[in-house]
Amino acid sequence: MRFATPSRRRPTESIVPMINVVFLLLIFFMMTARIAPPRPFDLTPPQAESERALDRQRVLYLSKQGELAFGPLLGDAVWPALSAAGSGPLILRADLDLPAPVLAKTLGRLAAVGITEVTLAVRSK
Repeated sequence: MRFATPSRRRPTESIVPMINVVFLLLIFFMMTARIAPPRPFDLTPPQAESERALDRQRVLYLSKQGELAFGPLLGDAVWPALSAAGSGPLILRADLDLPAPVLAKTLGRLAAVGITEVTLAVRSK
């Protein structure tokens, strides 16, 4: 009896090494990415001579129109949250074009809710 010789199948290429590379790249980009919440509005902070970096504790944003933002809260809703947050240090990110009376009023109101330590965030030259 004569049997037909089976045709040789080409060995399939393994895609496991390519999958490994893709997962390694994914892990690399996830580990090196900096995920930060977006700022509530655009600010241009004032300039300073010092280059001391600020910690990212509690940040209060103050726009040049006098709008407030603290975390996800906007406007007058920030005051109850600030008073409930305690008296720890607060970082104030105010716009460069903010009028001084608005800043003074905001600082007075911060003192009224119990926040006595405020750091003004600035950009270095």
